Parts: sequence; structure tokens; C-alpha cells
Amino acid sequence: MATATDKLPALKSSVAGLNQISESEKNGFINLVSRYLSGEAQQIEWSKIQTPTDEVVVPYDTLAPVPEDPEETKKLLDKLVVLKLNGGLGTTMGCTGPKSVIEVRNGLTFLDLIVIQIENLNSKYGCNVPLLLMNSFNTHDDTQKIIEKYSKANVDIHTFNQSQYPRIVVDDFQPLPCKGQSGKDGWYPPGHGDVFPSLKNSGKLDALLSKGKEYVFVANSDNLGAIVDLKILNHLIRNKNEYCMEVTPKTLADVKGGTLISYEGKVQLLEIAQVPDEHVNEFKSIEKFKIFNTNNLWVNLSAIKRLVEADALKMEIIPNPKEVDGVKVLQLETAAGAAIRFFDHAIGINGPRSRFLPVKATSDLLLVQSDLYTLEDGYVVRNKARQSPNNPSIELGPEFKKVANFLGRFKSIPSIIELDSLKVSGDVWFGAGVTLKGKVAITAKSGVKLEIPDGAVLADKDINGPEDL
Repeated sequence: MATATDKLPALKSSVAGLNQISESEKNGFINLVSRYLSGEAQQIEWSKIQTPTDEVVVPYDTLAPVPEDPEETKKLLDKLVVLKLNGGLGTTMGCTGPKSVIEVRNGLTFLDLIVIQIENLNSKYGCNVPLLLMNSFNTHDDTQKIIEKYSKANVDIHTFNQSQYPRIVVDDFQPLPCKGQSGKDGWYPPGHGDVFPSLKNSGKLDALLSKGKEYVFVANSDNLGAIVDLKILNHLIRNKNEYCMEVTPKTLADVKGGTLISYEGKVQLLEIAQVPDEHVNEFKSIEKFKIFNTNNLWVNLSAIKRLVEADALKMEIIPNPKEVDGVKVLQLETAAGAAIRFFDHAIGINGPRSRFLPVKATSDLLLVQSDLYTLEDGYVVRNKARQSPNNPSIELGPEFKKVANFLGRFKSIPSIIELDSLKVSGDVWFGAGVTLKGKVAITAKSGVKLEIPDGAVLADKDINGPEDL
């Protein structure tokens, strides 16, 4: 096996010959690998972790109200840019192409809703908030085609690509594209921590600064709750905070999410991967670590420029082992939230759960397509009729995993306003106008097709066969 010291020169000379990527991508990649090989990952000293105060993680309810004067609001908004992380494919949900073009509600996709929301802001206040989409080489071509339909929209849309790095073959630490893997499988996008250098390398950062833009609101394109919030923007500008991470109280569904801590006088993101084994249960408890990162981030553009140019954003490296055609490969990634400790006056804002509504699976799609939500001006708004502050927990079996199968198995999405939990397994089909309340479990035995009739009302029921209906 090659040792750490001789791995790098050999990798470097191979990467130099990869003509598919730019010099800045080659340098960024080699930089990342050399940090990884130097084993610089600093272990967190558990005893030094402190719970952040309200100065560092500001409660949303304490934010000052937004100025009443629309002219003042326009001034605020003219400093803002919205950036959606659009590098992901919808593969986990059985879709080809960018995840952001999955239809969410009323025939509208994630991207449609985002464009409608920003158009409404621009029209209402006469401002010009641009939309940036950070694509990956996986989503770039499709996204370019898709955004043509917004050419008449009242919003400037810009796209740029995040870096493209070669996967590393574990055996001999050589780039996979040098081993005859000429297709897309030889490459990977190195996580959303790459948003900062990519903004700079694409020329977008300088262009935005020259237009007087000051803050970028970064969010995942699949988080329907990540809408522009004037109170947060106003707070950051007034307090000169260079970075803000939105957090929200943890529920049992979020125990793996990263959390904010105070560490050696700075606010820092603590991810489960950094936690020593003997403290993992403590990390997952809702008592000690009460909040988690929503990945809604607000960042000052001049600060990004300063830190990228100084090569100061050395976020924790996340090694992600994969297998491509039976070959074990390694891809090294970083996360944007981990950059918080490099910015001045960085804070968290502990906000409402409504700002975190990600669609990661068809069970989430069921929630947002149901009567639990309505659509107003492109915003997905929670139905006031729902008594519980929490959403129902929903577990759908593998038959429902792909969007097409999911949609095929529901004649219409059931009413779930009074639902606490739903568990479905096996070959289950739902008729139209079904109502689910309380705790419902539906299990079709192997080889049995179980159809829930039109108009059925299931309240606190376990259904194991047609006889239980």
C-alpha cells in the first residue's frame, strides 16, 4: 500500500492530465485530498462543548419587526440574492433528472414554486431579487432546458456549476477517470460546502457584489419551507452578522441532524460523524442538544469573497465511500453549514418548524400534497385546522418508493388533518376520498392485493386484510 506521503504526488500528476476539468477544480481537489491525507481532522473535546446562549442562537420571536415602509423593505430586498442548491437528482424517488422538477402540488414543481415566490416579492416591492441555481454536472443540461420556460418571468435566473472532482480508487489512490471510466460515474460533486468557491470561480460572486448585493440566502431546492424571511435579513444587516444558520427544535425524527454548539468561544456545527462513539446517544438525545441545522443559511457576500480568496474555509471533510462497477472508490465532500466557524459575528436563529419542510421521500410528498397544506402565492401553507403542531409520522413500504408508483397507488391523496401516524406495507391501493385519523397501520399479506375503498374513514385501525375494512 502507498503511504500518505507518496500518494499525493502520484495523484497530482494524474489529475494534471484530466482535461475535463478546470485548473481551479484541479487545485481545489488536490487541496481537499492533501488536507484529508494530513489527517488534520481535529477531534472535538467533549468537555469543552457548551450550549450556545440566546446571543449566539437567537430565538426567532425576539427579532425586531420588519420596517412598515415598503420603500425600506425594497431597500432590504435589493441587497438579497436567493441561491438554491440544485445539484441533486431525483434518483432516490425513482425520477431521472434534477429533483427540483418533481411535481409537488397542483402540477407545480419545486422550481415553479421558487420562481413564483420570488416573482411575487419582486412585483410587490418593485425590487430585483435574482435567483441563482447551483447545479452539478448531473443536473446542468436538464436545468438549462427547464429554465427556458421562465424567460418571461419577473426574476433574473442565473445558473452556475459546482465543482466536478474525480472519484478516487481506494486500492491505488488514483483518479477513477484515469482507469478507463470515461463516463459520469468517474466523477462526483463535492457536497454543498463547495458553494463558496464555486460562486467565486464562476464569476457570479463578483458580478453580484458589483450590483450592490450583500447577502445570499442559501437553501436546498427540496425544502418547501425555505422562503425569504425579511425579519432575518433585517436582523443580519442591522447587526452586521456575516453568517446565519437557521435551526429549529429537534423532534425524534431529527436526531441525526447537525447541531450548533459554542466551542472555544466560537459558534460551531457539530455533526454526528464528529461525535466520539461513547457520546453518540447523548448527541441524539433531545434534552442536551435541542436544535438542529435546517441548511437554510444566510451569508454575507463580501465575507465569502474575503475567505475564499484567503483559502480560509477549511470545513471538516466528509469521506463518502462508494462502489462503482465493483470498484471501491472514495469521494471527499464538505458541508456549507460547517463553514459557520470561519465567519465573523456568526449566529444561529432558532426559528419555527414551518421553515423546514423538506421532501426527501414519497412519504414527505404525501404530506405536502394532502389537505394538511394549501398553496398561496407559491407558498406551501399549513392548514390551520390541524390541532397538533407536529406533522403525522408516515412510513410507506418499498412499493411506494418511486414517485410514479406512489401516485399510481392513490386515486386521490387521503385527508390526514387528524392523522397521528400511518404505516403501510405490502401491495396496498387507496381509493378516492379516503380519510385517515389517529394511528393507522395497513398491512397486505404477501401475494394479496389490498384495496382501501373510495370514501373509507379509517380511525385508529390496524388493517391486515379485506375483512378488517
